[in-house]
Amino acid sequence: MIGDLALRPGDRMPTEKDLASRLRTSRTVVREAIKILSATGRVSAQKGRGLYVADSESMLGARQWGGFFVPTNLDHIFMLFEFRRLQEMQASRLAATRASPSELREIQTVVQTCRNGYTSGNNAQFDQGDNAFHLGVATASHNFFLLSAIREARMLQRQASVIGLRGLGGHASAAVGEHEAIYRAIRDGDPEAAAQATSVHLDKWNPAGSSGSGYAIGHLTRVEFPRSRSTEVSPKRSLSQSDDAPEGHA
Repeated sequence: MIGDLALRPGDRMPTEKDLASRLRTSRTVVREAIKILSATGRVSAQKGRGLYVADSESMLGARQWGGFFVPTNLDHIFMLFEFRRLQEMQASRLAATRASPSELREIQTVVQTCRNGYTSGNNAQFDQGDNAFHLGVATASHNFFLLSAIREARMLQRQASVIGLRGLGGHASAAVGEHEAIYRAIRDGDPEAAAQATSVHLDKWNPAGSSGSGYAIGHLTRVEFPRSRSTEVSPKRSLSQSDDAPEGHA
């Protein structure tokens, strides 16, 4: 129906009565369908105003999570990194067995975009390539739930400014090589190698990860974080106290 009417995000939809008439079904059936579409973020039911087409990128995502995610809460950021790690490792596994030739070409292209952005010092190009790389792998998993979850997790992390570049340096160089390793494993059809390469890449930027514990958050707060979470630093310390940010991208 949304496609047939060429409706865009933010457009008002027909009323419940009109939908029932168009679809030749009862208003009860339409009401239940609206509940499902609203729960998955496809439509927005606004009390007293009607139905609206939601942002297609919000399915299962930031509109629901954003209601409780606090970008200055370290505990939330720890949990978000953990969530993203699980989702992206599985997406890489699936992509290694499901990626089409055209999807592999797209991933290879954005790996090069990242590399070009790094070598030229173009932050915007690197950022664009980085985002396209992670979403390209998620797309190649052929699981739209994973794609939606990964997209939304990245959007929330950008709010926290944990992933944003503040200058290209050695950390960006590492990210370029790690992207290449993930791509090669997917291209070679090796699910576990793809997942492992993704783990190595994300753990480096994950404040709760084994190889880069505390790096990102430590720089944001000017606090020396240990390799495992400690009672020495409150997990709810506000990031607003910081005037620094990490270099690098994931």
